[in-house]
Parts: sequence; structure tokens; C-alpha cells
Amino acid sequence: MPDARKYFALSSPFSMKRGGLVHGARLAYETWGTLAPGRDNAILILTGLSPSAHAASNAEDPTPGWWQAMLGADKPIDTDRWFVICVNTLGSCKGSTGPASINPETGETYRLDFPELSLEDAANAAHELVAALGIDRLACLVGNSMGGMTALAYLSLHAGSARSHISISTAPQAQPFAIAIRSLQREAIRLDPNWNQGRYDDEHYPEAGMSIARKLGVITYRSAMEWSGRFARIRLDSEQREDEPFSAEFQIESYLDNHARRFVRSFDPNSYLFLSRASDWFDIAEHGHGRAADALARIDVERALVVGVSTDILFPLSQQEEIAEGLRTAGAEVEFVALDSPQGHDAFLVDIEGFGGAIAPFLGRL
Repeated sequence: MPDARKYFALSSPFSMKRGGLVHGARLAYETWGTLAPGRDNAILILTGLSPSAHAASNAEDPTPGWWQAMLGADKPIDTDRWFVICVNTLGSCKGSTGPASINPETGETYRLDFPELSLEDAANAAHELVAALGIDRLACLVGNSMGGMTALAYLSLHAGSARSHISISTAPQAQPFAIAIRSLQREAIRLDPNWNQGRYDDEHYPEAGMSIARKLGVITYRSAMEWSGRFARIRLDSEQREDEPFSAEFQIESYLDNHARRFVRSFDPNSYLFLSRASDWFDIAEHGHGRAADALARIDVERALVVGVSTDILFPLSQQEEIAEGLRTAGAEVEFVALDSPQGHDAFLVDIEGFGGAIAPFLGRL
């Protein structure tokens, strides 16, 4: 399979916010387009918890990426104009250093010995990469979901590092509902006997725990409106049902089973735990005087686009409004877009008409 990933070696040792050092760490990233001679046309994309750096197809890897319809020539993020970088977050298992990586000091997999991870660490790592590419100031920093929180940390920690910002379905701080869901996901993994305090292998993999965690996530990534519209109360045909007590009876159950089955072996459980907890820990107020509004008001960008979805229960519109107001207070020219997409939190992945319809004109005015 082709691999378009590039690798950047972070400063070694790389210092972590909550203590600890990582030696020989690297970030996986991909790029599209051409960096202008003035190095002033760069866009950095910071992702949610599980995506890789492969946001779209490119010459090295023609397979579709997770944001294929958004990124490319003549698409909302037009690579004929922009030089686009997408980073796989520090702590992930998609090429960047994380709990699934080898600790060079021991020769063994880090597992739970990986230092406590924060989204500030991910932001600092991404900033090191951008600086190494010779880019003093991004034209735009794009962050969605967890990546949106990382983007706020990036802008807060590195003043003047971007001219503009696109904030998508994210939060200035984790709220109780989102924390509760992620807590249950982590509990499902930890209670799987095969997790074994992080010491699993391919033969003893916490498949049941990861499956439940993924199902919980998928349920909250979409809205009740979409589930009703797609599945209603449609039952499986008799030949599709397993002959055992309490087996899946409805199509929605089968959908969740299939979705989880595709995910569980593609993502490292310990990495999932570390990134999930980092999301819960994030609070932009730590960058101010104990108030999120104060921290947001210190972010230095000229323009911002904040997009949210009315059916998003993980990152509700009220949090998008809080971000928009904070950036306005900071002096940015802010556009706030509230979409009625039925897809909930995942709308930014599938509602290209809605999100692309906001992103393309915003970038066109830069």
C-alpha cells in the first residue's frame, strides 16, 4: 500500500506539559500543494482523535482520505492556492510517537509508561514541525473536534502564529457530558481482561472493550434525528440474525457492530486512552486567569471562522458561540456559522455542502 507520510523528528528530549520527557519522538504528516516563495500560503490541519494525516489523496497515495471532498484542487481548501499540512497528533498510533511506539531508552513499547499526554503537547509538537518547514506564520490554522481544542492551545501558546483560524465543532474546555461519554469509553477498554493494564498483544487484544468504546462514540457522533431517518425500527432479516440469546435484532445494532469491527484492530487501545484523557483535561482557561473568556481574548488572529452544528451533542453550539465571542473580544473579525445538519458532530466529515460552503468563501477572502 502506498504511504505518503513524511516524518519530522521533534526536539529531543521533548518536554511534556504534565512532566516527563520523550526521546527521539516524531510526527507523521502529509502535504498538498506548493509552498509559496514567501512561505505565506500554508494551512495547517489538526485532526480529531482517530484520523491519520491522510486527509486526502495525493501523488504519493491516491487512496481517498478522511476529508477527501474538502481538500484538493478546486475544492473548498484549494490546493492550487494553498500549501496544506495535516499532522497526525502526538500520542496517536498512525505514525506519530505515542504509547504504541518503542521507547528508545528501554527497547520496549511505551504502553502506560508513555508520559501523561496533553493537547498542549500536541500543539507544541505541531508548532515545531511548522517552524522546521520555515513557516513563521500560518495563513490559516484549521482544527476540528479534538483538533480544534489543540488548535486553540496552539494559538494561545504561540502568539501571532497564524493570520486566521477555522474552528470546527470543538470546545474551549471539555464539558461534563463529553467527559462522561469518554470516561465510559475508557472504562470499557480498561475492564476488558485482555487490556491487562496495557500489556496486550495481537493474540490477547481488548476487542470487546474497544468495540463498546467505538459504539459509544459512534452513537454520540451522530444525532438521534439521523438514526431515526436511516434506521427507524427496521429489523434484520432472519438469516442475518445470530442464533443466540439477545443477539442483534435491529439494523441499527448491526450497523454499530460492523462499524466497530472495522475500527477495533485499526487503532491502538492505549493510544485511545491517552488521547481521550487529554481531551478531557483540556481547558483553555488554564491559559488565562482561570476563565475561558480571558484566555480566548488573548488569542491573536486577524480573522476567524467558527462553525458548529445544532444537532451536535458532544460539542454543542453554545461552545462554538463561546469561542466566537472570545475571538471577537480579542479583536478578530469573526464569522459564526450554525448549521442544521442532521449528522451531528460528524457533520464536518460528510456535510461538505454546508461546511465547504462556509470554508471556501472564508479562505477566498484571505
